[in-house]
Amino acid sequence: MKITLVAACALIDGDGRVLVAQRPEGKALAGLWEFPGGKVEPGERPEETLIRELQEELGITVKEACLAPLTFASYPYETFHLLMPLWICRRWEGVIQKKEHQALQWQRPGRLRDIPMPPADEPLIPALIDLLGP
Repeated sequence: MKITLVAACALIDGDGRVLVAQRPEGKALAGLWEFPGGKVEPGERPEETLIRELQEELGITVKEACLAPLTFASYPYETFHLLMPLWICRRWEGVIQKKEHQALQWQRPGRLRDIPMPPADEPLIPALIDLLGP
């Protein structure tokens, strides 16, 4: 089975909330809420992927020094196996805008289980709760 590497980021605001983005119509798992990020391209490091994807998806600039690895998820979908490391980021430049998603929202870590998320994102929630509290 093919392994797909996707880098994800938990952007954390000054109140300890995490940004989640709603997947757009027409894409797999449309309407579900996810952590921003994307597929790691050949020859690209995951940190480079996050910097590129956060600019493309949210219009913000993130410096690599502001990304800290937290945990990862390993999930078997029907046609591929997803490996998804999660970084946290508390500092960025620019104003967050929805460029590719239907909606954005800030959630307390303990409330992430109350919104529909892709099954691969769900195992990331306990590490965020441990770090930030419910």
